[in-house]
Amino acid sequence: MNKILTGALTGAMMFGGFAAQATDDVTLQLKWVTQAQFAGYYVALDNGFYADEGLNVEIKPGGPDIAPAQVIAGGGADVVLDWMPSALASREKGLNVVNIAQPFASSGMMLTCRKDSGIASPADFAGKTLGVWFFGNEYPFLSWMSQLGLSVDGGADGVTVLKQGFNVDPILQGQADCVSTMTYNEYWQIIDAGLTADDLIVFKYEDQGVATLEDGMYVLEENLNDAAFVDKMVRFVRASMAGWKWAEENPDAAAMIVLENDASGAQTEEHQKRMMGEIAKLTAGSNGALDIAAYERTVSSLMSGGSDPVITMEPTGAWTHAITDAALN
Repeated sequence: MNKILTGALTGAMMFGGFAAQATDDVTLQLKWVTQAQFAGYYVALDNGFYADEGLNVEIKPGGPDIAPAQVIAGGGADVVLDWMPSALASREKGLNVVNIAQPFASSGMMLTCRKDSGIASPADFAGKTLGVWFFGNEYPFLSWMSQLGLSVDGGADGVTVLKQGFNVDPILQGQADCVSTMTYNEYWQIIDAGLTADDLIVFKYEDQGVATLEDGMYVLEENLNDAAFVDKMVRFVRASMAGWKWAEENPDAAAMIVLENDASGAQTEEHQKRMMGEIAKLTAGSNGALDIAAYERTVSSLMSGGSDPVITMEPTGAWTHAITDAALN
């Protein structure tokens, strides 16, 4: 992988003097709808960071029925944002996606439970109903339950999995004892709906030792043989990380840029500013280069599923530093 990329990067440098002068198209597929979770990319677009790199970037919002892996497999994007568990599961199934940059250094994933459900620790999950996102988002949860030795088929010695929509209705309506939440989004939806922090107990995946990497940039491995594509990705990553650092330093302004790009009009200023403040905690300290220790922890967690692990073998070629080395040095 790195030998191939070294050759591609050398080729890119040979014509790099004029590559940046042209306008090259790049299509980015988001993992979810337009919101501050993706602020760095909208900042890079609106502040002209992409244009300065000779790029014409189209940002495609995601949604409940849009799986980034399927989009890139079908040729609908050059680069997608995905959580590493989903990406590695896709790779094991034959879709050779490669992580080229990792802006998110920490996980924001949590399981949020009502205290009146009787849950005080993960030991109390047995016999309970837990809301879980699917479309590739279920993998960290399934890995955690496997490590706890809990079946996901229900019963007194397992948990009942409720396929959670992308909202928090199940915990508000008493359909689930716990629901999946992110520190920057759904948790605050529960609070805004009327429950208080004292009504809830949260289990952060980071604190449980099962955190996996989220929101990385992925491309198809075959495209990394193309010097022109590699050159575009070097410039794309450099501009994107400039966008993320600007967003961290100017969170309220970044949230407003997100709102200006939200064609749905569904987001509110209060929620996006609050979300951007939480997102900045997750991207803090990252320069975009994948932390290998965090990658290895993710792989270990996904393979620690007993008889039903998320992935069954150590991935090879699933990441490269070549793009970030060229973009950031």
